[in-house]
Amino acid sequence: MNPDIHLVLQLQSLDNQIASFEKEIATLPRHIAEIEKTLDSHIRRLDADRAALTANQRDRNKLEGDIQVHEQKISKLRDQTLQAKNNEQYKAFQNEISFIQAEIRKAEDRILELMTESEPLEVNVKKAEAALKTEKAEVDSEKNAARERTAADQREVEQLHKEREEAVKQTPPALLKLYEKVRRKWHGRNPLAEVQDSRCMGCQISLRPQHFQDIRRGDTVLTCEACGRILYYNPPVDVEKEMADRQAG
Repeated sequence: MNPDIHLVLQLQSLDNQIASFEKEIATLPRHIAEIEKTLDSHIRRLDADRAALTANQRDRNKLEGDIQVHEQKISKLRDQTLQAKNNEQYKAFQNEISFIQAEIRKAEDRILELMTESEPLEVNVKKAEAALKTEKAEVDSEKNAARERTAADQREVEQLHKEREEAVKQTPPALLKLYEKVRRKWHGRNPLAEVQDSRCMGCQISLRPQHFQDIRRGDTVLTCEACGRILYYNPPVDVEKEMADRQAG
């Protein structure tokens, strides 16, 4: 392998790490926005249930007030009935009392309906309030963790940029220029590719035999004729030979 390849391999490793941390840094605010959006939807649902429960109680209170008014009217009508001068007046008072009593029954029936409707609302509100309390605590915890993670990631990125600056200083200008050119072409994704079985592992295209031999010699830095990536070759390791050499040594 050409010795300068190690320099750009180091650059590629640093750039990949920087890109990974920057991606996470960009992702965390979106994650927080999503969980806050979910929390807001639950808050709005709870507010709607509370409003429905309040309206239910308001309607019941009004009906109960109407019943009291009706009962007062009936009481007065009964007093007037005792003072009726003839049978027609008596019947008129009785008819009015019957009408008001019917209104009272309607109001009582409606109150029962509202009470039936309020029961699940009350259960939902209590459950939602308990769940929301837990959810708010979890969201706050996640937000704090995200802020801490972002701060840690930013420190890592700063350190990696410092290491990259040192690696850039050690890289020959011409090779650095080639590296940046190929990196831009592939939008920062792995400008180097290993050669295995005479094939570029970046684009999976087979190399010309002579091109492969030139890369194996490592006299100069070469690129893939198909995808343009900088190529490097790691000769296979003969494990048995290495073990034999160690034993012999």
